Amino acid sequence: MDGLKTIAFRCLLALAISLAALAARDVNAAETAAPSVAIHFTFDRPVDASMAPFFIAAKDGQFGAEHLNVSFNNAAGSPEALARVAKGDSELALVDINELIRFRDKTDVSPVKAVFVLFNSAPYAIVARKSRGIHLLSDLDGKTVGVADSDLSIRLWPALARQNGIDVSHVKFFKMSAAVREPVLSAGQVDAVAGFSYLSAVNLRDRGVPADDLAVLRYADYGCEAYGFAVVASPAFAAAKPNAVKGFVRALIAGINATVRDPARAADEAASRMEDADRDLERARLRTVLADNILTDEVKRNGLGGIDPARLERSIDKIAEDFKFNRRPAAGDIFDDRFLPPVAGRLIN
Repeated sequence: MDGLKTIAFRCLLALAISLAALAARDVNAAETAAPSVAIHFTFDRPVDASMAPFFIAAKDGQFGAEHLNVSFNNAAGSPEALARVAKGDSELALVDINELIRFRDKTDVSPVKAVFVLFNSAPYAIVARKSRGIHLLSDLDGKTVGVADSDLSIRLWPALARQNGIDVSHVKFFKMSAAVREPVLSAGQVDAVAGFSYLSAVNLRDRGVPADDLAVLRYADYGCEAYGFAVVASPAFAAAKPNAVKGFVRALIAGINATVRDPARAADEAASRMEDADRDLERARLRTVLADNILTDEVKRNGLGGIDPARLERSIDKIAEDFKFNRRPAAGDIFDDRFLPPVAGRLIN
C-alpha cells in the first residue's frame, strides 16, 4: 500500500513539474512575442561619432530588449527635427535644447519637451588659430570669425561676449556655408570660426592644422551654462506610450555605458553608418565628446540624462538677452523628468 502511495505521489509531483514548466514556457513565449513599439527617431544633422550611444544600443539589442523597434533618420537642423516631432512624423528626436527653448515660444506650438539630456554641456565654441594671435576669448577683439548660416552657437555669442567684457562691435563676422568653414580657416581667410568643438576642432586637425596652433575657446569655459543636445518626445506619443519612452531612455543609458567602456567599438559602429568615414577621425571625435560634453562633473555626481532646474532657468535667461520671447518658458516647460529611471540607474558604471 505504501508503495502505491509513493508511486502516486511521484506521478503527481512529475505532473506538477511538467505543468510549471509549460506555464513558464508560455510566459516566456508571451514575453518574446510581445509586440514591439515602432519608434521613428530623427537626428537633427548628419551622422557622426557623437551619436554612437544610440547605434551601440541598437547593435547590442538594448532597444529590442525593451520591445522597441527603432529606426533612424536625419533632418536638416534642429528646427526641422522639432517640426517632425511636433507633427508626430517622428516619435523622438535629438535636437539642440536651446533651439527647443526658442521653438516653444511660437504660438499654438505643440508642447514638445526634452526627456533626456545627452550633452550636459553645450558644444559651442570659437575655434581659432593661435598663429593669428588668438589664445583667449578676449583676443577676438578686432578679429574676423567665420560663421555658417545654420550655426546655433553664434546665437549665444552676444550674451557670452557681454559676460566676458568683450565689445561685440569689435568682432567681425564672415558668413559662409558649413561645408567650407574649416577649409576657410585652414587657408587663413579668417582668424577663427564658430561652431561645435567636437566638429570643427577635430576636422581642422584632420586637415593638417597643427593641434598646437588651435585655440578651442569653449563657451562652457567662459561661463556659459547651456545644456546641449537632448532627446525630445512627441507629446501624443509620450502620453500614449510612456513605458516605451522610459524603455528608450533605459536602452540609451545602456548604450552610453557601453560607449564609455569601449569608445573605439562605439565610434566604429557610428562610422559604419557613414559614407567614406575616417574611423580614426571619428574615434578622436567621440573621445572629445565624452570628455567635454557627456561625462561632466555634474553627470558624474548626479547621473546621466537629467537637468538642474536652476541652471536651466539661468540658461533661458541668457537666451532671453538676445531673443524676444512672447512668453518666456520655464524649465518645466522644456524638460520632463518623468521618464528617467532613479539616479542609481543613471550613474556611469
